[in-house]
Amino acid sequence: MILRLWRGWAAPDNADAYEQLLNGTIAPAIMRRAIAGLRELSVLRQASEAGDEVEFVTAMTFDDWDAVAEFAGPDPHASVVPPAARALLAHFDEHSQHYELLARHLPAG
Repeated sequence: MILRLWRGWAAPDNADAYEQLLNGTIAPAIMRRAIAGLRELSVLRQASEAGDEVEFVTAMTFDDWDAVAEFAGPDPHASVVPPAARALLAHFDEHSQHYELLARHLPAG
């Protein structure tokens, strides 16, 4: 399994609008693509300590590199940032980070 992480930052004045766009439009559209091997898309948000920007992280899990490539296109490391998102973000990662899941450790139950 592959974990794909991407980060983008918005000014506080744009953060709520970006969050709404991401959770209300972008993420649902990605999931509607029904990409074989795309397992999950999570969205995280954190305000900076200085309060001058808000960081967003998307975490996507894929079965394999073929699924990542189907999502991202010919360069599987390239960011996928629609124009409407670019308009609200102050800056963002041009390339996503990818990690292979080696193990899962769950609490005893």
